[in-house]
Amino acid sequence: MAIFKFLTKYVGIDLGTANTLVFIKGKGIVVDEPSVVAIDKKNGRILAVGTEAKNMIGKAPDNIELIRPLKEGVVADFDTTYRMIEYFLNKSIPHRNLFSHVRVVIGVPSEATTVEKRAVIEATLLAKAKDVMIIEEPIAAAIGAGLSIEEAFGHLIVDIGGGTTEIAVISLGGIVVSKSLKIAGDTIDVAIMEYIKKKYQLSIGVSAAETIKKTIGTIYDMEELEMEVTGRDLVMGLPKKVTINSNEIYKATEEILIRISDGVKNILEITHPELSADIMVQGMTLTGGGALLRGIEMFFSDKLGIPVKKVDEPLKSVALGAGISLNHFDVLKKEMNKIGR
Repeated sequence: MAIFKFLTKYVGIDLGTANTLVFIKGKGIVVDEPSVVAIDKKNGRILAVGTEAKNMIGKAPDNIELIRPLKEGVVADFDTTYRMIEYFLNKSIPHRNLFSHVRVVIGVPSEATTVEKRAVIEATLLAKAKDVMIIEEPIAAAIGAGLSIEEAFGHLIVDIGGGTTEIAVISLGGIVVSKSLKIAGDTIDVAIMEYIKKKYQLSIGVSAAETIKKTIGTIYDMEELEMEVTGRDLVMGLPKKVTINSNEIYKATEEILIRISDGVKNILEITHPELSADIMVQGMTLTGGGALLRGIEMFFSDKLGIPVKKVDEPLKSVALGAGISLNHFDVLKKEMNKIGR
């Protein structure tokens, strides 16, 4: 038995629409790559996964298909999802073999259906994991953010991911009220693309929009930043370069952030007064890639009238939380009875 315990690997996974992160117990986060797979259309062979595949977007020939197998936080392409998970597990645990016992805790959106949860579990099992447990992403994000969720105290967590924004009030180790919004980082990227298209008659790709967001994205009155953007002129059809600034990104994305703010307000309106009192003191904890936008804490604090704090490494919160929850693997196993296989 001791040798099997030695061979057991404990893995936490944040299977995100935009990025997948893998946590290995005893090592920390060992994979942080885009959730993208490049496939040869002729034979179905995987050509690249993660960063290498993402670098092909907009540049690959017709015989290569670029797939993002998750949509709005759930599995959209089962076959590609399991193959992507298998690739990342093999990368995280070199020399995996029949004797390797991999136990996985993987995050799912709070409003994922039973069918969607089962798809994540089955895809991970097909990727040669021996045991798979799920954890709701707001819980994982809160644990990863260092919140003491076991206390009889209300914690408001907002995780702005790639495909969904998870909003939840957590107390006594569970979700009291929650909402999963289908607006998040990807929505912001599209808004930036549409703004540049409308104002400058310039067509840019998703990768360029994401770069703009990360480089000069600002959601409040702060120091103005600028960057040059290259795309295709929609009038002449030729390459064209323009200079855009952070105030323009604010204009392009403000409506989306207001919609997220309204989602948080809706949750607060149905939260028990006792928990609301806790939130007035503790405030809102912000995680996820969307939390990297400059000034976003001030924006939400102004709109909601409560303190807002952004965690130090918002992109890693769910993966870290899933990793920490590996210490309670058997407790999470009870959730399997509710989902079935």
